[in-house]
Formats: sequence, C-alpha cells, structure tokens
Amino acid sequence: MTRENIEKQITEYPIFEYAFFDPSEINFYPAVHTICQLECPQYGNSWSCPPAVGTLEECQARCLDYQHAFIFSTISEVNDILNMDEMLATRCEHLEIVEAIKANVFGKYDNKLILTAESCAVCEECAYPDAACKHPEKMYPCVESHAISVTDICEKHQLSFLNGYNVITWFGMIFF
Repeated sequence: MTRENIEKQITEYPIFEYAFFDPSEINFYPAVHTICQLECPQYGNSWSCPPAVGTLEECQARCLDYQHAFIFSTISEVNDILNMDEMLATRCEHLEIVEAIKANVFGKYDNKLILTAESCAVCEECAYPDAACKHPEKMYPCVESHAISVTDICEKHQLSFLNGYNVITWFGMIFF
C-alpha cells in the first residue's frame, strides 16, 4: 500500500490533520514517563500505560521497529473545556475513527502499532496487573506511554495542537 492509497482512503474519515513520518524522527523523552509516574492516576493501573507498556528502551525499540508512522488528529467541540467528563466523553468518537481506520485503511498490515490519546478505557476496571488484558485487540497504549511528546511531532510536521478554547484535539499514531 502506498502513501497515496492511504491518503485516498483516509479522506472518508473526519480527520482534522495528518502527517506521515519516519519513526527515526521521534525524540523519546524520559521526562514524559516521569510525568506519567508522578501525575497520572493510570500509571501502574492499566495495560496501556507505564510500567505495563515496558521500559523507555523497550517502547523506543518497539516504535523504531517500523518503517513508517502516521499521525492524525480529530477534533471535538465542547461547551466547557474545563469539564473533564464532557471532554472525555468526546474520546469515544475519536476511538471509533481509530477503529475504522485500523480496519479499513491499515487492515492489510498484520504488523502495526497503534497509539492513541489517554489511557485505555475499554473495560470499566483494567485487569492489570493481576490478569492479562481482556481486549488486547482494542487496547491502544497512549502516545505518551511510549515517551513520545505529541507536541514535538506536531511542531515538526506543522500540525495544530491547540484549535480553540472549547475544542478538544485528539491524536492517534499508527506505525506500520
């Protein structure tokens, strides 16, 4: 599948912006894992977050094992950007788009890595660390779990990160 074929197919989805890039362009920041550990309640509580996703070195190796990377964003408008419940409710739409793109655009790639926004929320309570993930085909680690700064990628590829006061910008990355 060529880049042109992928670009034709993704026009069927409400993607705000996208870019293709070489995974070797990514800077992996140990500080991102530190922020996860110190500030995120999902740290140590989800298969999609550190430490379950692996060490910084393992995450870096996993990403660099692919030849191509694709980042895309979707946007959602909310009434109050400070209302966390309202903001997180828009994530479902983004994940539906991720699922559709996974199946219909990147479906021919058996070997792909999908990273998305926020910690996985497929299950009401994650089985981590007591049992294996119940839905590994739907569980996508968050981009930051792999020590990747979304803003860094956005700046390198002229993608918008902030799109207005009451606009949520969700990101997904597919390595293939």
